[in-house]
Amino acid sequence: MTLPPGRVREQLGDFLRRRREALSPEEAGIIVRDRRRTPGLRRDEVAERANVSVIYYQRLERGRGPVPSPATLGGIARALQLTADESDYLYGLVGQKAPAVPEPRGFVDPSLLATMNAVYPTVAAAITDDLCTVLAQNAMNAELFGPMAGVEGPGANIIWRWFTEPGWRDRLEPREQHEATTKFYVADLRPAVVRRGGDRQVFEFVDALRAVSEEFNALWDEHDVATLFCPRKVIDHPAVGRLELDCSLVLSPLSSQRLLLAHPVPGTPSADRLDRLHELIGARGIPTV
Repeated sequence: MTLPPGRVREQLGDFLRRRREALSPEEAGIIVRDRRRTPGLRRDEVAERANVSVIYYQRLERGRGPVPSPATLGGIARALQLTADESDYLYGLVGQKAPAVPEPRGFVDPSLLATMNAVYPTVAAAITDDLCTVLAQNAMNAELFGPMAGVEGPGANIIWRWFTEPGWRDRLEPREQHEATTKFYVADLRPAVVRRGGDRQVFEFVDALRAVSEEFNALWDEHDVATLFCPRKVIDHPAVGRLELDCSLVLSPLSSQRLLLAHPVPGTPSADRLDRLHELIGARGIPTV
């Protein structure tokens, strides 16, 4: 239910006041030279850091100011050092959506990483970001799909390889599945680009794909949007033969990253072959997680 405007302003003001009082000058990097009677920052200190006038900020806290613009909300969120959840709440109070916060370069979601390291070693596991760049993978995944984690440039990206390496694509799925998988990769990439806003590197990635792949270029112009799915994989491995693998996706509430799992049905020939492949990987002295 939508709150009346007066109620929205009241809740916004109360939230800002409580967050201001919870942030100490020391946490905000402010040197205090006099003893303060009240906790937290002063209103003028928040206003200065948010690049708004003191009078305007005072009106917001008192529930009298106009609804702030997204840029103003962003400045206030930074001034109050709000967490991602708190920022989402702040924007949501006034009916706006918080802009996506880019994850630090090299960041791997710890909950997904713990899950990846805990799966049985015959399960091929990899963590990707929302653009399908591989951030971490176990030994079985690297064996079946190739080493990708830590690779510089587009070679670490699943979508890039799908559209630029036909031989790699043919190894992973029967050709009758290619059309559906191709469409879903493009449809999943589009909302990720929107979520990342003005991220220049993302637009450069899309432009590069459009330049090297006519197939991608045509599908991108269709503007389809969907959520990534993980199709069944059929891989002919030179050492152990045909592997039929089901796929699962694990999402994290902490980030935009995903854990991709490719696993055999227990008791099938593929399960036995993966056990053998696991032994071969271990015999090479490669860690299996």
